[in-house]
Amino acid sequence: MRRFWKDVTVEPGNGIALDGKPVRTPGRAPLDVPTRALAEAIAEEWRAAGDTIDPRAMPLTGLANAAIDRVAPDPARFAAGLAAYGESDLLYYRAAEPAALVDRQAAIWDPLLDWARGRYDVHFELATGVMHVPQPEATIARLRDAVTALDPFRLAALSPIVTIGGSLVAALALAEDAATPEAIWQAAHVDEDWQAEQWGEDVLATQAREARRGDFDAGVRFLRLV
Repeated sequence: MRRFWKDVTVEPGNGIALDGKPVRTPGRAPLDVPTRALAEAIAEEWRAAGDTIDPRAMPLTGLANAAIDRVAPDPARFAAGLAAYGESDLLYYRAAEPAALVDRQAAIWDPLLDWARGRYDVHFELATGVMHVPQPEATIARLRDAVTALDPFRLAALSPIVTIGGSLVAALALAEDAATPEAIWQAAHVDEDWQAEQWGEDVLATQAREARRGDFDAGVRFLRLV
């Protein structure tokens, strides 16, 4: 789509308008968001657009579209998809060796699990290796309840954070300001960082990581603006 507008404004109700006409989602719903701060940030994406629209350069708009068109019609179903990560969270599965990697995983991952234990009164079963280890039913239920309680916009924000990091626990810690975005990013890449330190960085892997970081940062920013 080519740019056809001159003025971008934030309307009452936190909608975005192009030359006075309301922006709509791909599903044709009004692009109305919960806060003025988020609306202003989305409006800036439209103001910064070039002659040809690149959706990849408008991640906040994309997340708002997802919240309205994909999440809001059935929040419980969307939340269930994210909650499933609590059954096989990255933080549960530890290396057997070398000792330095074992220690690094424990140093970075254990504080997040300790926070979740205290926050949700849950127990986690940890394992060495990648074979699936069932978690207590009460743990799964309480993590699921925590996700289900979120509104569609927060669910949309958490989606890239959970899926990129592979950790529901870490994403919930971020959502509740129990950990910084950088700490969560580091937790998600402990193994990858270790491999790069041992064998060097791969160009394609680095490019993929940069793309993931952009999506992760967009989710974090969206979450902060909701």
